[in-house]
Amino acid sequence: MQIKSAEFVISSPDVSGCPAPDRPEYAFIGRSNVGKSSLINHITNRKKLAKTSSTPGKTQLINHFVINDQWYLVDLPGYGWAQTSKVNKAAWKKMINTYLEERQNLACVFVLVDIRHEPQKIDLDFMRWLGEEGIPFSIAFTKADKLGKTQTQSNVASYKKVMKNTWEELPPTFVTSSAEKVGGKEILEFIGRINAEIVG
Repeated sequence: MQIKSAEFVISSPDVSGCPAPDRPEYAFIGRSNVGKSSLINHITNRKKLAKTSSTPGKTQLINHFVINDQWYLVDLPGYGWAQTSKVNKAAWKKMINTYLEERQNLACVFVLVDIRHEPQKIDLDFMRWLGEEGIPFSIAFTKADKLGKTQTQSNVASYKKVMKNTWEELPPTFVTSSAEKVGGKEILEFIGRINAEIVG
């Protein structure tokens, strides 16, 4: 898939403010500082489509972008950011969960995971919740440029091994690096295949 256009549509404080569900939608989410905005910019080949920041918790709204006038890319707030109040955490969690549960045109959620770390409980718990709710998702491992190829493969294998303890079938996985422009093509091809199935 070639990205011919990528335009910001709206930032919404809750699902009721989102655009009409008139085309397939793909949401990107992960722990704060996982490299979400950088990956979105890499995938869309736009340097500043999603705002990047060294400060965790920058994204606090549901941000919609329309791609090729055919599908929505959604930048969701990160989870697991410790430097905020319990009230904010609870509000963000409710906003995210309600969006994921109620958004009718949501085709897939890309859960971003930092490839450098051991499997984190917060990520595993979130993916288990998606599975329980019947929400389709994929895993996008980020920051692969920070590791050698062998270590990257080992870490992905380790993650899959842990997930096999509770999952009968593993979700699709992608290894990405925004710095080295790796993985974006594969994610776009995956989105293209789903779009083709939806459109028929």
